[in-house]
Amino acid sequence: MRRKTADPMLPRHPAEEPAWAAPHPVLLPELLVPAVWARPLTPPRFGRPPRLWLARVEALRDVVAPLAASVLDSGERARAAALQSAADRDGYRVAHIGLRLLLGAYLGIEPSDVPLVRQPCPMCRAPHGRPAVPGADLCFSLSRSGGLCLLAFAATAVGADIEQLPASDVVDDVGAMLHRREAAELAACPPERRPAAFARAWTRKEAYLKGLGTGLGRDLRLDHLSTSPHAPSQVPGWVIHDVAAGPGHAAAVAVAEAPPAERPR
Repeated sequence: MRRKTADPMLPRHPAEEPAWAAPHPVLLPELLVPAVWARPLTPPRFGRPPRLWLARVEALRDVVAPLAASVLDSGERARAAALQSAADRDGYRVAHIGLRLLLGAYLGIEPSDVPLVRQPCPMCRAPHGRPAVPGADLCFSLSRSGGLCLLAFAATAVGADIEQLPASDVVDDVGAMLHRREAAELAACPPERRPAAFARAWTRKEAYLKGLGTGLGRDLRLDHLSTSPHAPSQVPGWVIHDVAAGPGHAAAVAVAEAPPAERPR
């Protein structure tokens, strides 16, 4: 991996603070904007709070298009090209180029040289668990939906999810697959508020499952994350927070309280 030379325009950080934990990350600040917590953050017991970035596909698609050939690897370029709609292709490029640009800036290497792998799935041990950079003391997650991309970086395992508010028929069909308490909360919710309530529960749950590395392979009925607009329910060993993603969207981030090596599998 080619290390980049120090850029005098980048913020300087205390020696004990990893570069990625800087309060003002280092790349395209006018385009990749910090995401905002929906309420005051309770930091994980170990490590520092995660850093969150929100990217708008419409604002970035023309900016990142010339970078695809030099920043994305061959597999990423093939996956982008295979997507059926232009909106999906644009969203994929914005999310994955943004991820590589930020990882490269945080780790001090060229974005195209960042080696991305998948960790073993905790359920089946196949290589489709959390994404990772081998040897890097940095965890990350990304999600995209409805023209927005959410990227999260942390010292411990992290999962991020962003979703457009669903149609009412989706809530009716999928709501029954959630934890029984979440399903009951949705049933008691006024119809006009159900899409937002469902999206809160879904993004919290998917962020947590992505942080675990299982994704939707884990039964959605096992964990109660709540549909409440006030705060997510917490699960042992994790801190889960809503993220303010703007009208028509819900988002959440889940951060492990213990380093990944110390958590039981």
